[in-house]
Amino acid sequence: MRTAEIKRRFLAHFEANGHAVVPSAPLPAISDPNLLFINAGMVQFVPYFLGQQSPPYARATSVQKCIRTPDIDEVGKTSRHGTFFQMNGNFSFGDYFKDGAIPLAWDLATTSVEAGGFGLDPERIWATVYLDDDEAYDIWRATGVPTERIVRRGKADNFWSMGIPGPCGPCSELYYDRGPEYGREGGPEVDEDRYLEFWNLVFMQFERGPGVGKEDFPILGDLPARNIDTGMGLERMASLLQGVDNLYEIDEVKPILDRAAELTGKRYGVHSGHAANQSHPDDVRLRVVADHVRTALMLIGDGVTPSNEGRGYVLRRIMRRAIRSVRLLGYQDRALPELLPVARDCMAPSYPELAEEFGRISQYAYAEEDAFLATLRAGTTILDTAIAETKSAGQPALSGDKAFQLHDTYGFPIDLTLEIAAEQGLQVDADGFRRLMADQRSRAKADAQARKTGHTDLSAYRRIVDTTGPTHWRAYTDLTTESTIVAILTDGEPVPAATEGQIVTVVLDVTPFYAESGGQAADAGHLTGPDGAGEVIDVQRPVKGLVAHQVRVTAGHLTVGARLTARVDASWRLGARQAHSGTHVLHAALRQVLGPTALQSGSYNRPGYLRLDFAWPGGLSPATRSEVEDVANQALRDDLPVTAQVMPLTRARDLGALALFGETYDEQVRVVEIGGAWSRELCGGTHVTHSSQIGLLALTGESSVGAGHRRVEAVVGLDGLRYLTRERDLVTQLAAQLQAPREDLPERIGALLGRAKTAERRADQLTRELTAQRARRLAADAVRINGTRHVAVVAADGEDPRQLAELIRAALPQDQPGVVAVAASASASRNTRLVVATTAATPDPLGAVHLVKATLDGRGGGTARLAQGGASGRTAEEILTALTAII
Repeated sequence: MRTAEIKRRFLAHFEANGHAVVPSAPLPAISDPNLLFINAGMVQFVPYFLGQQSPPYARATSVQKCIRTPDIDEVGKTSRHGTFFQMNGNFSFGDYFKDGAIPLAWDLATTSVEAGGFGLDPERIWATVYLDDDEAYDIWRATGVPTERIVRRGKADNFWSMGIPGPCGPCSELYYDRGPEYGREGGPEVDEDRYLEFWNLVFMQFERGPGVGKEDFPILGDLPARNIDTGMGLERMASLLQGVDNLYEIDEVKPILDRAAELTGKRYGVHSGHAANQSHPDDVRLRVVADHVRTALMLIGDGVTPSNEGRGYVLRRIMRRAIRSVRLLGYQDRALPELLPVARDCMAPSYPELAEEFGRISQYAYAEEDAFLATLRAGTTILDTAIAETKSAGQPALSGDKAFQLHDTYGFPIDLTLEIAAEQGLQVDADGFRRLMADQRSRAKADAQARKTGHTDLSAYRRIVDTTGPTHWRAYTDLTTESTIVAILTDGEPVPAATEGQIVTVVLDVTPFYAESGGQAADAGHLTGPDGAGEVIDVQRPVKGLVAHQVRVTAGHLTVGARLTARVDASWRLGARQAHSGTHVLHAALRQVLGPTALQSGSYNRPGYLRLDFAWPGGLSPATRSEVEDVANQALRDDLPVTAQVMPLTRARDLGALALFGETYDEQVRVVEIGGAWSRELCGGTHVTHSSQIGLLALTGESSVGAGHRRVEAVVGLDGLRYLTRERDLVTQLAAQLQAPREDLPERIGALLGRAKTAERRADQLTRELTAQRARRLAADAVRINGTRHVAVVAADGEDPRQLAELIRAALPQDQPGVVAVAASASASRNTRLVVATTAATPDPLGAVHLVKATLDGRGGGTARLAQGGASGRTAEEILTALTAII
């Protein structure tokens, strides 16, 4: 039974039993700041389990895409672990409990294939329950599972909690006996390889209090609403039903594995004395390739793009591990164009959007591979130099900071650094590397913590919603409302009033202010009442349904319960509408010129200004930029109607409305159209009513924001006119200064730059000749100290100390000991630079790096032939005198 069919049967079974079928949320679509990706089927239902929101259905079922990355380095070492997996789940929000969940699971597992079930042999199914969960035990007995196949297990195996105070409860897990060829008899307590877990039923019947960890927390009592959360690993069930030994052999993975083996000339699981479930190095690397290519496909499909932070960094690391694994297996060409289409064909039966969006997905993936291959070439060169310097200095290990620099600056994998260094007979200061990595993570974690909201930080806002109801939001229709202050907060805590000079958060019962979202900046404006006034400087939505205004009190005082007038700055709103509609126009123009794969991946707009990020592998030529600008302004001249309507998400998708990848949308969405189907996007922003109201659109910049990712910037309306006016004035000024017609300016400026470069090259050549002449004179005048020729000199203004030192050294006899010291004092600081160069015959005690460090109290670095360092608070002459005394 293919994996897509398992998924279909699972959803059909629970839909027939009254469950709402809920689509998988996108992998990065989570509000929990502690998670990068959805890692379990229940994550998108957490607000219902915590009581933060009322569920729109009493029971639900889903097949959720999941990513788990904590053990990414372990992928491939076993046959049953990967980064991407799918979790089949059914959920009840106080509707049914154990007596409903257990029969539903048993029926689907054991019903024949012909009747729509999975057809597992009921005589080979074992059940586990929590130690004292007699209720679940009795239900399994009543279902028909004999006593000898029901096992009671402890908290570590059969009790579940979220890891924070809240719902928790016992679990019941289902295991399938794969037979004596897989291990010992005796049930899951004896051998969890033979007895394979395939379903976990969680009964949330208790509330957890504060505690130390999973094993140490108090149970505060029985919850009034008992919830069900179950999870069946889709890949694990596929391995059972397809009769294969591991997840790498199921239909969604094995074709990728086979293609990787074909490319590299390796054969999977047939090494001498090696079974398929063991970890031969080739098998491990092939598994990494298969798992990571599939994971990268799913992540990019859900809107994640490679970057150096957060989710993008996880994607980048996964892709680079796959690419490197292929190269280690012997395939040196571009691998993803050979592997990613195979992964698409494997997953498209379950997720057809992967085939529809493959142009966009492949652009990001292939660009990332090209960038990484360049990184490998550059990093290898830098690493080779570092290894040579380390060996020359007689050091046994490459420094941790050099390994970290290679990893952090160049993206060079630490495991590759370790491998190449070992080939050269060197170790790597792995402890130092780990310390630097830990420091970096600590800084990142502290930064994330500072911005984190979490479940408890928003409790004050939730209480406001519970007490006063949601904000009546009129940003689409009004610029002014008569409103009442329902709450004032300082540092997240409610206060009764605020006085002049304070900056506070104000919640109104009715507001015309647009809260920052969808890339559009918040409105600006004022609150004016009989007892006080305030300037609105920011507007946010801290929780669903609530609008919170950050207000600077400018006069008198604002008090909870006071009536006032809320007024949006009309000029600000007009500029914001022009910019947001301009963003839609620019997006449509890009897609018209470049093609449908030029999809928006992010945007920001404020009055008069916009920027738009989109998928594209390279820079735009001036001609292409001009064409995009022309298409956009043609749409403005055509005075296209701009409309917005709310509709079901399914209808919006049927109409082809574009959505931002990675975003989660409600069942009802707002669709904004410009010229009908010319531009049709899901959007909650404010817009003009006709495209001509945007005025004009002028592109001001285009740049890279990552591999396969471009950014265009533009100004609109009056800001666009001012920009073009400044450009015109600049051209007029240049034409006057150069005494040339405007159309001749490029040629005239190019000629001037050419002459300037020629003069610069001549000046550089003259400087080098003068420096070389000086170097020869200094070498001829070298003094002998203890048998060593010695030159100590202060570099002249404009001279490069290192170049001068190397030229003097070259002029000395190489078969005799020689030491050259050049000092240059930085004019803008107290730091003095010292460069030391030695001839080939100089003995080790007088090596350059030793002399620099001895002179500069341990600071500096380099090799025995050339070293340099800096000193603070000492003159060039003092440093040269100190070095001469050492020789």
